[in-house]
Amino acid sequence: MAVEVVREGAVAVVTVNRPEALNSLDAATNEALLATARGLAADESVRAVVLTGGGDKSFVAGADIAAMRALTPEEARQWGALGQAAMDAVATAPQPWIAAVNGFALGGGCELALACDIRLAAENAKFGQPEINLGITPGFGGTQRLPRHVGEGWARYLILSGRIIRAEQALRIGLVQAVYPKDELMAEAMKLAAELAAKSPLAMRYCKAAVGAAAGTDLVTGLGVERDLFALAFATEDQTEGMTAFLEKRTPEFRGR
Repeated sequence: MAVEVVREGAVAVVTVNRPEALNSLDAATNEALLATARGLAADESVRAVVLTGGGDKSFVAGADIAAMRALTPEEARQWGALGQAAMDAVATAPQPWIAAVNGFALGGGCELALACDIRLAAENAKFGQPEINLGITPGFGGTQRLPRHVGEGWARYLILSGRIIRAEQALRIGLVQAVYPKDELMAEAMKLAAELAAKSPLAMRYCKAAVGAAAGTDLVTGLGVERDLFALAFATEDQTEGMTAFLEKRTPEFRGR
């Protein structure tokens, strides 16, 4: 299977598994990724997701160029729409998604990492949007998400030059949140996922929605969204449990209600 899911308690580990093609995204893989993300979003027992690539060389090396080369403009539009739908399903999931970038994250692979909430990288990871070197533009959200994460200047630099950067530079510009030795990456990703899985799933959903609103609206409107979600949290049992546990100096047990 191009996309595999393994459960470890409340954490789902999703692996893009086409190592023979460096986990590149063809149509079937994008469709599988879309179905997987939607399925996990609907599963309330899943509290956090770790996304990684199969094999030891690549997270996702990009879109499958052999499959793209002969596309007509209309077919390219459909290809981009499918890829964007898969990325959007990851980005809008109620659970936090952690990208464990274990190698190449280029083109569609960088775009997939950008769709996740948090990006952790191995020391050997490499990032880039090299589409311009193929005579095309990014098509799975890179022109929109990359500026929101690293600022317009760095986004223009990466997209217009097509250059590839190493994990240390990705960390410096804010593209990733942490870099680890390769053999420690998954353990650190799972540790973070377990920590996030223990949070209130309702508060997690509201926090994601509020932060997501910040990128697409003005400050006044965004503050209104935050205020409404803040108030909504006080209608939940999780809020009562969280504050009661704090006052009682114990670990809260959130039930998503």
